[in-house]
Amino acid sequence: MQQIYRIVAALIANKQFDELRTLPVSQPEYFNWAQEIFEGIYVQEQPDACALLWTDGERDLRVSYRQMAAQANQLVNFLRSRDVAAQDVLLMQMALLPLNWQTILASVKGGFCLTPAATILGVQDIVYRFGKLMPKVVIADSENAPKIDEAEQISGKSVAVKIIADGTRDGWYSLADIDSHPVEAVAARTKSDDPLFLFFTSGTTGMPKVVTHTHLSYPFGHLTTASWIGLRAGDIHYNISQPGWAKFAWSSFFAPWSVGATIFAHYQPGRFHAPTTLQMMERYGITTFCAPPTVLRLLILEDLAGYRFQLRECVAAGEPLNPEVIEQWQKGTGMLIRDGFGQTESTCMVGNLPGSTPKFGSMGKSLFLYDVVIADEEGRILPDSEEGNICVRMDTGKPNGIFSDYFGDPDKKATVFRNGLYYTGDKAYRDEDGFIWFVGRDDDVIKASDYRVGPFEVESVLLEHDAVQESAVVGSPHPIKGFEVKAFVVLQQGYSADETTARELFAFSRKNLAPYKMPRLIEFVSELPKTISGKIRRVELRAREAEGKAKGVQPSAEFRYEK
Repeated sequence: MQQIYRIVAALIANKQFDELRTLPVSQPEYFNWAQEIFEGIYVQEQPDACALLWTDGERDLRVSYRQMAAQANQLVNFLRSRDVAAQDVLLMQMALLPLNWQTILASVKGGFCLTPAATILGVQDIVYRFGKLMPKVVIADSENAPKIDEAEQISGKSVAVKIIADGTRDGWYSLADIDSHPVEAVAARTKSDDPLFLFFTSGTTGMPKVVTHTHLSYPFGHLTTASWIGLRAGDIHYNISQPGWAKFAWSSFFAPWSVGATIFAHYQPGRFHAPTTLQMMERYGITTFCAPPTVLRLLILEDLAGYRFQLRECVAAGEPLNPEVIEQWQKGTGMLIRDGFGQTESTCMVGNLPGSTPKFGSMGKSLFLYDVVIADEEGRILPDSEEGNICVRMDTGKPNGIFSDYFGDPDKKATVFRNGLYYTGDKAYRDEDGFIWFVGRDDDVIKASDYRVGPFEVESVLLEHDAVQESAVVGSPHPIKGFEVKAFVVLQQGYSADETTARELFAFSRKNLAPYKMPRLIEFVSELPKTISGKIRRVELRAREAEGKAKGVQPSAEFRYEK
């Protein structure tokens, strides 16, 4: 696999993306990315290059590839000394501390199964996870360790090994206990199909499911993510993502370290502060940048032209990228920000590649490890411009980044793997040039009268109005139409949540949308419910709307379109 990684890194650096598609790749029986790629290539060939550049704004920490490998090996040896074996489950819940990278690398090297948990999760969320998948090891920081202790009491289950990332705590091991162990460790002999990550999904459309990724699907599959970003050795890559969800593993771990780049991490306690983030990007010479649309909508409110960036590539993922965000970012920075699409269940499977000419609003085209098609429920490939399911062909004979199964839920697996395809649960259509246009999650598509309305298009139009900071569109129950289109809107500062503003938005929508797509209801809200990964939880808004209609309750800040 080393030779494949070298070839892919060179092709990405030279933007030879067509050659990536024809690259012969077969699945090895055994693969341990930490041993073969991180150590086998980069620790050997660039041991003193910076692997991690971490800062909290006051302190800077630079960790070389050699140092990162040594620290991960110490953790592997410590866990083995406590009878933790390959495929034992390790749960980590901590803020953006350096130990996150050490933990992930150690999990790969030692063959442990890793369950990341976001710091925003509460005690009951941890209890839910303990019920689904009880870990043998937990690594947490001082803010989250009490949640773990309380979850143990509520669930009646005990974690065998608990490690605190900062300071000390009764019943917990500290970093000092790890530091005394050897800096060399033997890698576990992991098969490509052995489980590595056990991700709980973000719960956009229901309770979180447990997605199993293998030692091949994520470590190898994220070569597509590296190609989409356009990463190369020497880059300083900044991905705005918190530990605990899949995008952190995407762009804050595997993609940059698979090509020998530096990962930049800015630990910013408290609420996100756009000016500070932009200052960090300028100060540390960030060359490649990835952020979710939620963050970009805040960044474009700043005077971007007032900063001196060294950006070479910019991408966005997490939700579809609105054209307005693309235009404002390019106007302020001179850089085109490119969209991409993937899931917790996959790596980046669709994207606009470096040097390409994207169509604003499109997610891009199928990437090199994937054959993405638009299909109906029977598996028939649909003609161009016809809306259907985003699917991936699974019979290509090449490995990709698709997960192996839903842990403990074979029935759920059967619903998404059928007809020789993987059904993503998302709707889209493909145009005559091969670009894929997102419509919405299966459950998000609104069926109003005889029409089907994708929320993303409506939200994108609303976002173009100066008054709108964020919007979420769902179906509101209607006795005749079935559903009508309703928009929940967060306003920019300086605008009032009143009838005048609502009339302006209705008029703007009427001008820029087909009549059947425009919102018939607008409700002004202070914030939108979101998952830990920043995705809008339309399922929660739909439930709230259905309950309100059933009880005959009309929100005070809701306004109806009048012709």
